[in-house]
Amino acid sequence: MREVLRKLSSRKLWTALAGIAAGLALAFGLDQEAVASTAGAVVSVISVVTYIVTEGRIDAAAVKTAIEDVQEAVEEVTSIEPD
Repeated sequence: MREVLRKLSSRKLWTALAGIAAGLALAFGLDQEAVASTAGAVVSVISVVTYIVTEGRIDAAAVKTAIEDVQEAVEEVTSIEPD
């Protein structure tokens, strides 16, 4: 499931899909300006959402590492026997 989510968050995938949709829209005679605007908006929104999600995952991993480091330090301090 994670692999599918990772692939769905790919900007390359969404850019390709927007390109296909734009090509089909032009082939069926839709207004070129409207198609270009819509495709640009879709790619921009997907890029921003992907960036936000990716940064959130990176931040979550950093917090997890920090918590583990603090727990290790606490264990080391509490395991020291007094003289």
